[in-house]
Amino acid sequence: MPQDAFTIKYVAKELEELLAGGKISKITQQNRDMLTFIIYTRKGTVKLETCFSAKGCRLNVCRTETPAPKVAPAFCMLLRKHLQNAEIKRVEQTDGERIVRFDFLCNSEFELKEMSLYCELMGKYSNAVLCENGIIAGALKTTAIGESTRRVLFTGAKYVLPAPQDKVNPENLNALEEVFKGFSGDFAKLIADRVLGVAYSTALEICGEFNQKPTAHDVNRYICGGITEPCVTFLNGEPNDFKVKSVSADKRIYPTVLEAQTAYYAYVTQKQTFEEVKRRLYGTVFSAIKKLEKRIATFDARLFECRDMELVKLKGELITANIYAVKRGCDSFEAVNYYDEKGGTIKIALDKSLSPAENAQRYYKKYAKLKRTLASVSGQKRETGEKLDYLNSIEAHICAAETLLDLEETEEELKICGLLKEDVKKKKTQKISPFREFLCGGFRILAGRNNLQNDRLLKSVSPQDIWLHTQNYHSSHVVIVTEGKTAPEEVVLKAAEICAYYSDGRGASKVPVDYCRRKSVKKPPKSNAGFVIYTDYKTLLAEPDGHGELLKDEN
Repeated sequence: MPQDAFTIKYVAKELEELLAGGKISKITQQNRDMLTFIIYTRKGTVKLETCFSAKGCRLNVCRTETPAPKVAPAFCMLLRKHLQNAEIKRVEQTDGERIVRFDFLCNSEFELKEMSLYCELMGKYSNAVLCENGIIAGALKTTAIGESTRRVLFTGAKYVLPAPQDKVNPENLNALEEVFKGFSGDFAKLIADRVLGVAYSTALEICGEFNQKPTAHDVNRYICGGITEPCVTFLNGEPNDFKVKSVSADKRIYPTVLEAQTAYYAYVTQKQTFEEVKRRLYGTVFSAIKKLEKRIATFDARLFECRDMELVKLKGELITANIYAVKRGCDSFEAVNYYDEKGGTIKIALDKSLSPAENAQRYYKKYAKLKRTLASVSGQKRETGEKLDYLNSIEAHICAAETLLDLEETEEELKICGLLKEDVKKKKTQKISPFREFLCGGFRILAGRNNLQNDRLLKSVSPQDIWLHTQNYHSSHVVIVTEGKTAPEEVVLKAAEICAYYSDGRGASKVPVDYCRRKSVKKPPKSNAGFVIYTDYKTLLAEPDGHGELLKDEN
């Protein structure tokens, strides 16, 4: 729901009921556009989240933890100076605009004074302005004196509301009737363009409630009637928006607009955080993979130089075998290749400045160098290939991640690899995430979320449990907990489908999955996380399927 005046009216009213009489305990500024207030009220502690970004601007009651920066920005320090321990006297919408004013009674060491914080929720023009007696004490986003702007927002200037829009007040029924008189086109666009405080999405809801042809009376009653049904609407099973009221059939009703808004933005924030973490971790791994691939290409080029190593050795041997026939000062000579069954000859280049024996030694030295290069580079390429395969497995787990839980230990894994730095100042006990858990036919199916979990899963199950892994693909380790019983074919197939789904073969129609008893799976000493060897296995073809209906609630 865009923060139009219609929605903000109810948000402001509910905030007034919730916060009036409360005291500001703590103020933090997470980023350029986000301020958070911890407020002690009669009903308990409330965390008020104020967002002033172009997308997602809002006043929202939040229940999640948000880390504060080590150094508070200037505007945050200004708010702390004036509003710390201040009492909230009132919260109200300003003149039907997308602005909510918080009035404070501030108790400083020397005096009592009243100040106001204007929260302007106007898309890319969103802002927070602190005022005293109508004079700006500071703003989150300021304008310079020399800037060409309609509104001046800098310390010491008089606070002026935005210029009024050329729209009809929905409370003025006569004016509304003039707007609707004789109209027969797109009513939603008409309402959004001509009626004050109504966004297009709200206009669509109005049209939906009145069969796409609302009258002036309908619009007046909808906006000013005070009848609400706060809800979160869903699209394809996921929260899509929050509304004061909606004609949508797929929705969840909440007691207040604030609670609907809180639920919706909790989902949005979690999704944004997940996408940011996933993008950051994937970028780190992708960059490391590209470096290793480039390094392997360099090794391949050096190994290509060693392809004629045996020919170099042969030339040295042929010079030595024919040393009596080689004359000093010749630039080449032709000798019979005694390794050739057909008795062919080979032409050997010579350095005219060297003796025949010295030319032979030159070829022997070149052969020895190529031999050392082959041994050294082959080992380095093998080690690099193993590390690349390991990073590809981490990349596969990141790509298969669907929630923040799936990524919680991946960051720790990347720190162990040296791809991310340890924060020595922020030491805390590493949180251990639960395995993915499914229930099928009375059997528990467990799946690791990353390589660290795969190792932990392997250690935690019984030798008789069934272990599964995709063949020739990186995947989660999956285990069927048998508890001494025989798992039906249907359960094994479901587990194989889950294993195929949480692999980098997810896009294939059929994926080969190996399965065996846990006792047949071994982890070599000092091997990378998630790496195992296994024997006595069978293979089946499975269609990738996450089986969300079998997944236990992760929350």
